[in-house]
Formats: sequence, C-alpha cells, structure tokens
Amino acid sequence: MRADRQRLDKWLWYARFARTRGMAARLVEDGYVRLNGQRQTNPAKGIAIGDVLVVAAPHATMAVRVLDLGERRGPASEAQTLYEPVGEPSA
Repeated sequence: MRADRQRLDKWLWYARFARTRGMAARLVEDGYVRLNGQRQTNPAKGIAIGDVLVVAAPHATMAVRVLDLGERRGPASEAQTLYEPVGEPSA
C-alpha cells in the first residue's frame, strides 16, 4: 500500500474503534463503516488523511475526519489524535 494510505481495519484498530484487529475487520465486512459516504465491506480498503468515516460501533455511531494514519496501537490519548469528530455522536 502507498505510504500515504493505510488499511481501513488497521486504522480502526489503531484509533480504538475496536478491541482487536479482527473485530475491526468484522465491523467493515458487516457494513458498519462508511468511507466518504460509501458503505465499505473490504477491510483492506485504503484510507488517507482527510477522509471522513462514519462508524456504527456497538457503543455509538461516530462521524470522524482522519487527521493521521498512526504507526501503532497506543494509549487512548494517542488514538484520539488520529481523528477529529464531525458533528455529534449518537447512541
């Protein structure tokens, strides 16, 4: 994958939208993630900085803009620097 892109499931895991990378892949495969308004079912889909994701996770639905791709799954404070919320989360 190009240096300016990252797999969708990996980014969701790094950003702590899922506890494991497998769970992140299942979120995508089951259609709970939209990338720039389009439902995604391929966990290997490449995302870039500036993309907008809508994630319908079990605990909430969030719309976020990707600010950074990340290099590891770090603490929650580090994960929150990877994105900025767009609008209000819904339960």
